[in-house]
Amino acid sequence: MQKIGYLFPGQRCACCSADLLLRQYKRVRGEKKKKFSYRDIKSVYTIVLFEKSPAEFHEYPDMYYHFFEQKSNTGLQMEFLQKYLFIPLDIFRKSKHNKDIKDKRDAWLTLFSSDKPETIIELIEAYPEFREIYVEGYEICRNVERVMEMFSKELYELDRNTVQYMIDEM
Repeated sequence: MQKIGYLFPGQRCACCSADLLLRQYKRVRGEKKKKFSYRDIKSVYTIVLFEKSPAEFHEYPDMYYHFFEQKSNTGLQMEFLQKYLFIPLDIFRKSKHNKDIKDKRDAWLTLFSSDKPETIIELIEAYPEFREIYVEGYEICRNVERVMEMFSKELYELDRNTVQYMIDEM
């Protein structure tokens, strides 16, 4: 989840996805040893939730699902493992302002995007299964250090470089 939409979300996602794909590769190769095949590697879906999305997302004010995958310009079919879903929660909130939660997808995005007690109560009343998820997410948010440990040193360095770049740009 990105609190602030960085200047280059596509590049950041590609790096995160590559890190996740490499972790899977190492794990599967270690488990399978000599029986390893690249067919054992499954697709990696990188889902990015923006609390405040970058400007380019606001060119599509009614769209809050943006799916990306690699395709050939000739129609040649080949399976690539990296897929991306960008969800600008700020655009979702604007498009759903004063509207009821109509389906499970709305419920999930409401869970991710709202901190208003009345909205959370409405959500849990409509979808009681979200109560446990909300409580667990709340507990995780109270322990930020644990969340940050999930990412590799390389991504930490990338974030540090991003901050420096943004300071230099200002």
